[in-house]
Amino acid sequence: MKAVAVTAFGGPEHMQLVDVEIPQVKPNQVLIRVEMTSVNFADIKSRYGKKGGQLPFVPGLDAAGTVERVGSEVTRFQPGQRVVAFPAGGSYAEYVVASEDLTFALPDNMDFDTAAACPVVSFTSYKLLADVARLAPGETVLIHAAAGGIGTTAIQLAKLLGAGKVIGTVGRENKAAIAMEAGADHVICNDTEDFAAKVNELTDGAGADVILDSISGSVTERSMDCLAWYGRLVHFGNASGEVGTVKTIDLHASCRSVLGFSFGTTRSKRPHLLQDTAEKVFAYLADGSLRIKIGRRFDLEEAASAHAWVESRQSTGKVLLVVRK
Repeated sequence: MKAVAVTAFGGPEHMQLVDVEIPQVKPNQVLIRVEMTSVNFADIKSRYGKKGGQLPFVPGLDAAGTVERVGSEVTRFQPGQRVVAFPAGGSYAEYVVASEDLTFALPDNMDFDTAAACPVVSFTSYKLLADVARLAPGETVLIHAAAGGIGTTAIQLAKLLGAGKVIGTVGRENKAAIAMEAGADHVICNDTEDFAAKVNELTDGAGADVILDSISGSVTERSMDCLAWYGRLVHFGNASGEVGTVKTIDLHASCRSVLGFSFGTTRSKRPHLLQDTAEKVFAYLADGSLRIKIGRRFDLEEAASAHAWVESRQSTGKVLLVVRK
């Protein structure tokens, strides 16, 4: 089969289309004939060697396709079913294997474009809001990096879960329209405004009940200046590369919480928690109340170009790799 392999750590020029063996299916795994996969920032970090690992390797976190074969212990799937999965060994390939626990049946009316675009951004956003932050109806949500894939998805899900007000922050003015289009009530540009002061102004001094922070560093520290009493700050990434400091004195008297979440850790340590997440998210996607914006599609052999496009920061929406034409 054809697959894309990273042969050396560094730029996208180190990605090559290669011939490899179709992976063998273990008793608890399914073999999936891949239709599409998506490009995530984690793939780019892996290509640079920031996640460790050995060379060569096939990048990719998720894949959408059709079950080709099932292992002897698999009970929930059979050949011919349309699924999305988080495979073992990367997803930039014509075939992948995935654990039964990390494979999810698709609704009949969901196309492969949506299926390939949705897993990381929608599963992560739902876990952050519903399960970690425990968003309650009427609460105010602040979402940093609101124009990104998780940001635009979290804006929509916050509304669907009953948020009273959703505020987004962006790094550049030209990205504000993307967050507004996703449904944000207000968007703050960090380049021109003090987001903490603006959030307090927009909430009559109360602050945000839930803050989703994937940036870390000073953004985390300043977020504490606009976190409401009983508020929950959920930290799930460090895009800035900086370390933020939270003072314990800022927590107990105000009944505020700082919580951590990693989707990668959840996939590895507690994959069973994602089955309910998939059902909830797929229902929103199937009825059209949640939409994942798709930016561009590249063929599998154009994976290097897809990575270069994402790294250029010009991309908006999910970038897909088409495996079956």
